[in-house]
Order: sequence, then C-alpha cells, then structure tokens
Amino acid sequence: MPVTRPITMAMLLCTGCLSACMRVGPDFKAQHEAWSEHWSSAAIEQVTQQVSQQVSQQAAEPDVRQWWLIFGDQNLESLMDAADANNGDIKIAGLRVLEARAQLGIALAGRYPQVQQINADVFASARKRSDGFNPRSGVYAQYGAGFSVGWELDFWGRFARAIESADANFFAAQANREAALVLLHAQLADTYFTLRTAEARLRIARENAQLQKRSYEITEKLFKSGETDELDLQQAKTQYLGTLSSIPELESQIQLSRHALSVLTGRPPGPLPELDAQSGKEGVVPLVSRAVLRDVPADLLLRRPDVRAAEYQMAAQSALIGVAEADFYPSVSLLGSLSWSASSLAGSPNTLGVLLGPSVTWNVFDHGRITNNVRVQDARLQQLTVAYQNTVREAAREADDAATALIAALRRETILNDAQTAARRSLTLANTIYREGYSDFQRVLDAQRALFTQQDAYIVNRSNAVGSLIALYKALGGGWYTAQPLVDAATRAQMQQRTDWGDLIDDASAAATARSISPSAAPSTAAPAQGATR
Repeated sequence: MPVTRPITMAMLLCTGCLSACMRVGPDFKAQHEAWSEHWSSAAIEQVTQQVSQQVSQQAAEPDVRQWWLIFGDQNLESLMDAADANNGDIKIAGLRVLEARAQLGIALAGRYPQVQQINADVFASARKRSDGFNPRSGVYAQYGAGFSVGWELDFWGRFARAIESADANFFAAQANREAALVLLHAQLADTYFTLRTAEARLRIARENAQLQKRSYEITEKLFKSGETDELDLQQAKTQYLGTLSSIPELESQIQLSRHALSVLTGRPPGPLPELDAQSGKEGVVPLVSRAVLRDVPADLLLRRPDVRAAEYQMAAQSALIGVAEADFYPSVSLLGSLSWSASSLAGSPNTLGVLLGPSVTWNVFDHGRITNNVRVQDARLQQLTVAYQNTVREAAREADDAATALIAALRRETILNDAQTAARRSLTLANTIYREGYSDFQRVLDAQRALFTQQDAYIVNRSNAVGSLIALYKALGGGWYTAQPLVDAATRAQMQQRTDWGDLIDDASAAATARSISPSAAPSTAAPAQGATR
C-alpha cells in the first residue's frame, strides 16, 4: 500500500497535465474568401453618398438594428413591437437557443466522473446445524453498501472538443434567432407598405372611377338625346366598368395584407389596433432614399446573422472532427469503489473494502470504422464551408440587387411624377376641347386612361422604392435587435411548472441580450464561444 499510493498520485498528476494540453483534431479557422473582407458595391456606394448629404443634417439617425425608424411611422413601430412579443417563429427560435444552452450543459458534464453508482444490499439468513434447524439460533441479517466511481480522463481532448462544438452550436442558435428577427422585420415592413400601397391605389381607382362615371353619364344623356352615337356611350361604359373592376381586387389585397400582419404579430386574422388607430398614414407610401449605413458593406455582410450562424456551424463541425479522432487513442479512466458489509450476528466483523486504479480501453481492431467516421466529419465540415461561402455570395448579390433597384426607382420618381401631372393637364384640355366641339370623345377617353395609368404607376414605383430599401437593409443583415426577452413570462412560467430550469433561462437570456445589443464578428479561433462555458 505505501508503494502503490505514490504511484497512483503520480499517475493522476501526469493525467491531469496531459488532459490539459492534448487536444487532437483541427483548430477552427475562419474560411473567409479574400473578396468578402474588402467587398464594395458601386450601387451601395451611390446610395450611401446620397444618404450622407441628408444624414449630416440630422443629429440622430437609426442604425441598421432598427432601420424601420427612418419611416417615422408609429403604426409600423407598434406592429414591430407586437411582432417581437408574439410572433411564433421568434418564440421557437428563442426556445432553440434555450435547448442549445441545455445541450452545452450536457457537454460540460463530461468534465466530471461519468459513472457514479451507489449499491445497498440487505438480506436475511438463518443458521442451520447438521442435525436440523435450531430455533434458538434465530434469524440474522447481513447488509452492505457500496459506492463506485468511473472517470474517463480527457487525455486527447474528446470532451474539450465536444464542449467546443456545443459552445459554437449555442451561439449559432442565437445567430439563427437574430436571422429570424431580420426576416420577420423585413416581412412585416414589406407587408405593411403593401397594405399602404393597396390603399393608395384603391383611392386612385375610386377617384378615376368617379371621374369616368360622370363621363359615362354625360355620354348616356347625349346618346338618348340623339346628340352622339352609341360608340361613344359604349366606349365610356367600357372604360368606367374596367376601372370599377379593379376596385374589388385592391380591396381584397388590403384584407389579405391585414390578415398577413395579424399572423406576423402572433394573432388570428381580425382587428389590428395598431392600424385601426387613425394616424394620417392611410394610403401614404413614403419616399425614403436615406438607407443609413454606418459601416462598410463588407463588414455588414460578415455581420449578417445567417452568415454568422453558418460560420458557427462550421466551428461546431470542426470540433466534431477532434471528437472522432480521439477514438484512435486509448481511453484512460480512473475507477474507484468503496464497499462496506456487516452482519447482525454477535461478534461478526464489519468489513470495509477500497479499490482504486486506472483502466485502459483501446479499440485496436476498429481502425476502419474510426477512420471513416473522421472522414465523414471532415466531409461535413467541407460541405458547411462551401455552404457558408455560398451564403456570403448570395448576401452580396441581394444587397447589390436591392441597391440597384432602389436607385432605379428613385430615378423614375421624378419622371413618373411629371408624367402624372402632364396626364392630369391633358385630361383637362381634352374635356375643354371636346365640350367646344373641336375633337371627338375618344381623346377624352384616352386622356382618362392615361391619367389612371400614370397615377397608378407612380404609386407602384414608390412602393418598389420602399420595397428595395427594405430589401437592402435585410440583405445587409439589419433588424436583428429586439427588446423582448428570449423567453416571455408566460412561457417561462409554463416551462418552470414542468421542469426545474434553475438559472439556465436567465443565463441564456443574458447571453442573447448581450449579442443582440452588440453582435460580435463570427468565430475565428479554435474555441469561438468559450465565454459561454465559464
């Protein structure tokens, strides 16, 4: 015993040193393509230059986290708050962050003994002589207890890599939640302005239908009095009914947009208090050309939540290669047991046994399976690498396309405004000339048709400009911020009634809030998210 004890202590010290410094498998390195770190877009630069002249005159401008504030629309802001609080997809994304945090806790448990077992035995017996049972001897009891511990030492970094993978998955879940917020805010804003566009187009259609109805009624009277032929009457009626037929479709678009807004804000189709409150925004489609970009496009691309999530997933998969490679090497465990037994017989001794020693397990003849498992994990990492690079390229294309479309819409704004002004003047002149008998009724009809077309095109172009602006912010990853907690109070109470969550919900919420306020760049080290494990 005096000899083996120092040897055991020495083994423990050596094991601790090795487990602290050995870690097989590759250390993760960011797979940024050269162009992505210095990417620029002429279209985005043009929009930014237009913006800088306006932003310099205003002290406080919203950044990309809450880009919808640039519209100055209280209805839209109220809808955004309602969506953040009630949208089902955001709630699910928050719960997935919580799930990933619990998975991280499972990985962290690998640092501690993996086998812990307590045994207790009690049984009765009777003494028996050769000439038969002796009733005076009675029945006696034997009982014992034991405790066993098995601890696999992390010689090769198997558990450290598993923690590293779970850590990266935790932050990937947070980034996915932020990506869901980006998508939600863009969808809601786009749907909101689709509603406002439909309202504006409906107003124009009704105004033109009323105007054409008067012309139809005039031609009907003239036809009945014999002052004009039936052709003018039928043409006026055709144009009036054609314009009138567009009204139900626009009314349907309004209702469908309201239904979509209800679902996005986590409610069934029905009243929308945020819209029903009169605010003077009904049928108003704003023209905003100031996409506030305070960072260069390359930084914004790499900060996109879905891009960061893709890179965190790469980091998690890279660590799994190390977990697989650890199977090449022997597994070293420390085993210990403590047992005690006693009997109710008078004079019987109590026994106490202690067993302590190392155990080595090595899959010597399983090399083929282990080798191919490492290859599987490496192939998955390469797939994620290509997927990440595709995500960055697609993000750059989306941003460039949105900026190009915004510039085109802004250029068309003045042209279409002049066109609708000219069409209105043309109708006035056509009516005057027709009444004085210098032209036929066809010129009036043409002028009415041109006015309706140009007014509708003007509103549609404004809608396209707003949609392109929203698409630009979405492409650059804007809109990830929310003041709502990771798990709302009602859901938290429901979950805590079922399960003891301890402080885990608060820990995960604090991490998500910190990243929502100031998201860092994607991981670029071997342990990208070790802060979560501390």
